Parts: sequence; C-alpha cells; structure tokens
Amino acid sequence: DGSYNQPSDVAPFFSTDSEVEANDDDEDTDGRHGSQEGAEPASGISSKRAFITVLILCYINLLNYMDRFTVAGVLSEIEDYFGIDDGKSGLLQTVFICSYMFLAPFFGYLGDRYNRKLIMIGGITFWSVVTLSSSFTPKGHFWALLLTRGLVGVGEASYSTIAPTIIADLYVGGARTNMLSIFYFAIPVGSGLGYIAGSQVYNVTADWHWALRVTPTLGLVAVLLLFFVVQEPKRGAVESRPEEQLHQTSWIQDLQALSRNRSFLLSTFGFTAVAFVTGSLALWAPTFLLRAAMFSGNKEPCLEGRCSSSESLIFGIITIISGVVGVASGVQVSRLLKRTNPRADPLVCAAGLLMSAPFLFLAIEFAEQSTAATYVFIFLGETFLSMNWAIVADILLYVVVPTRRSTAEAFQIVLSHLFGDAGSPYLIGVVSDSLRRSDSFLWMFRSLQISLLLCSFVAVLGGAFFLATALFIEKDQQRAQGFIPEDDEPIVVSKSGRSTRVSVSSVLI
Repeated sequence: DGSYNQPSDVAPFFSTDSEVEANDDDEDTDGRHGSQEGAEPASGISSKRAFITVLILCYINLLNYMDRFTVAGVLSEIEDYFGIDDGKSGLLQTVFICSYMFLAPFFGYLGDRYNRKLIMIGGITFWSVVTLSSSFTPKGHFWALLLTRGLVGVGEASYSTIAPTIIADLYVGGARTNMLSIFYFAIPVGSGLGYIAGSQVYNVTADWHWALRVTPTLGLVAVLLLFFVVQEPKRGAVESRPEEQLHQTSWIQDLQALSRNRSFLLSTFGFTAVAFVTGSLALWAPTFLLRAAMFSGNKEPCLEGRCSSSESLIFGIITIISGVVGVASGVQVSRLLKRTNPRADPLVCAAGLLMSAPFLFLAIEFAEQSTAATYVFIFLGETFLSMNWAIVADILLYVVVPTRRSTAEAFQIVLSHLFGDAGSPYLIGVVSDSLRRSDSFLWMFRSLQISLLLCSFVAVLGGAFFLATALFIEKDQQRAQGFIPEDDEPIVVSKSGRSTRVSVSSVLI
C-alpha cells in the first residue's frame, strides 16, 4: 500500500514502556512532549537522571582506559616474566585493538536497533570476567595472555560504540558538548590511572598479575549502576522537529551514506593519526623513559625487573594532567572561535595535532640529555594532542543523523584503529628490534628512540586531514541537522495520514 513501517529488526528487545523509540508527532519544538508546563523531557529522562547517567558512563569509560593501560604500566615486568622481545610485547596492545576494532561494527549495528543499556551490561560483564581470567596466566603461556587480552576487546566494543550516542540522545547544542567533555575526560584520567595502578600494585605485591585484578572488581560496580540507575533514552527525540520523521535504513544504506559524508570520513582519518600516536606512546613511553634513564646513567640497570614503577607513575600523572587540560582547553577554544567561525572544530583539531608534533619530537630527542626537559615536552605534546578527543566526538554527532550514529561510531573505531593503534605499538616494537644491533643499553635505547620519531610525522599528517575537514563541515552539518537525505536516498513524506517512502527527486519536481 506504499506505507512505510519500521522494520521489525529495529524493535528494542527487553524494553520497558519508558524505553521505546521517539515519536515526533508528540513533541514540541522545545524538545518536550505536549505543551503543558513541566511535561516529560523529549528523551523520556529527567535532567537529574540524565546527568547521573553521563557520570556513570564516564566512570565506565574511565575503567575501560584504565584497563587498557594497566598492562603498559607493568610491561617491563611482563617482558621479563615471559622472556619476550619488543615485538611480542607490542602484540598485547595490537590483539586487543584488533578484536575491539572488528567487533565494533557488529555492536554498532545492534546499538542503532536494539536496547543499548542491555547491550552494555552484557559487554561489560564479559569484559570484567575475561580481564580477571587474564590475571591468572601462568609462566610459559604467553599465548593465553594474548588470547584473553584479545577477548577484552569484545566487551569494550559493546560499550564504546554506544555510550556517546546515549549522551547525544540526552542533550543537544552546548549542553551536549559539555557532557561529551566530561565523558572524554575519562580517557586521559583512566589512561594515567592505568599506568599508576599497574606500577604501584606491582610495587606492593611484587607480582604483575595483581595489577590486572583491579579493574574487574570496579567493573562489577559499573554493571550494577547500569542495571539499576541508567534508563534507555528515546533516539533522536531531543533534536527532532514536528515536520521531520526519523526513519531506519538498512545497514548497507547506512554505510553508503557515511561513505559520502566527507566531514565524517576526513575527521575519522585525522582521528586515526591521533590513535596512532597515542597508541604508540601509551605502550612504549614508560619503557622508553626507563631505557633513557639507564642509558644516561640516572638509573641502575634492571636486573630483577622491578624498576619501571617510577617512570610509569610519572608518565601516568603527566597523562592525567595533560589530558584534562587538553580536553578542557580544546572545547573552550572551539566554543570561543565558533562565535565567528563555524569551522572552528576541525581547525582546533588540526592546530592541536600540528602543535603536538614538534613537542613530541623534542621529547624523544632530549630523553638522553635532560629528563626534566623530556617530561615538559611530553606534557606539552600530550596536552595539544588531547585537544581533539571531545571535539572529534562532537563532530561525528552533528554531521551524522541520529539513526546512524552507533554505526558511525563503529565505522570510526574500525578505521581509526585499523590504521592507528591496532598496529602502531607492534610496528614501533618491530622497527625497534630491526634497528637494534646488540642488546647493549645503548642500542636498546637508541633503536626505540628512532622508531618513536615516526609519531611526529603521523601527527602532521593528521593535522592535514582536519584542515581538509574544515572545507566541508558546514554543509555536512546542515544536511544532518535538517535530516536532508543525500542524492536520491528515499525520504518519508505524509500521504493521507500515513507515511510513505519516495525518492528525493519526486518531491523536488
């Protein structure tokens, strides 16, 4: 009969009546249902509960990144325990990122169609169990540690593709940017706490296995908070208008539309450079600083493996402070520039990457000469690098329509990790091993130093991608916010009180 009904595969499973999809016909332009004062917010979630939801999601994001970099905090101890070289230890991060990357599209598909709260509960429960099991890996079974670290990516993929879309369905405009800033503060803070927790737990227990048992316990708390406190908001309700009708398309159509979204693609390529640099530094910076200290004579050689805690501790503190400063300053600078320049977001991202490159280069070059200067340059480089986190997330949310955001998050995860931090830790390790001419302290330090210089060049390339994003950002944002379909993509129009799908050309004639 020509009518358009929502496909059955988009019906939420295990949903309550308060967790159903948005219906635009019941909403005012101010985002509330009906015209009565004090009416229910369009999202179906009260402002107080919405803010608590963001805090819970931020807590889980913090745990995710804390777990990722706990391994980096005890990497030297793991290398000594299993007797592995730089290439094999780099695989610990690579296998995790690969599973996380390849499963992201699957969870993105589910996140756009089913109950996001329950998907996250299942994923985080699985992640906590697998992380705990990895802490019991016996000596001589490095393959088991690789396997469990790979499975950790399953749980994180279920969360990372979905959480930002829930925030997008709770807030709009400046409020959304503020909440995303809170959410992405967890990345540097969690990363830094991972280094600190890993190194300090090892200091107390003299066993790196205990360092991997911290986050699973905290993960159980996260599951309980999700189950009892968080509610599923209505998709797209806070930003839709009465004359507009959200409609689901197939996953293939979603990918086709995203592949034509130039701002999304170019910003994703720029973010890939960020992932490459952060992934390399995250795993190798503490080890590099330790080798620099031993080479310069500032530290005695490691004979029993217990000597990396101070470098991991200092690097963790730097990561936390620089991350918070970078995320906050990036958002504020972008907000100020937006008053006069609508292209401010990608320009700030480009500036951050281009300014981080020389400081990272100087940090690597000065490592053998001045420890203090090295830490200062690392702080400045990571600060400028962190200016991107919240802004890139905001760009994705305002250039992609609500019904495709989880898929877009997944697509961005795949691309950024595939060409970014999925291979960069392993690549840095392999290059370091290939350049090393002997096992002397000189070549252990020098080979890793030369391989890390690649980070500065990748940062410059990322800055160029963000500059290109600025050329298309205005048009793509207007298209997404107006729900304007691209080319001849079918849209929904009213027909005798019902909805029907027709081509764009039909309504433009």
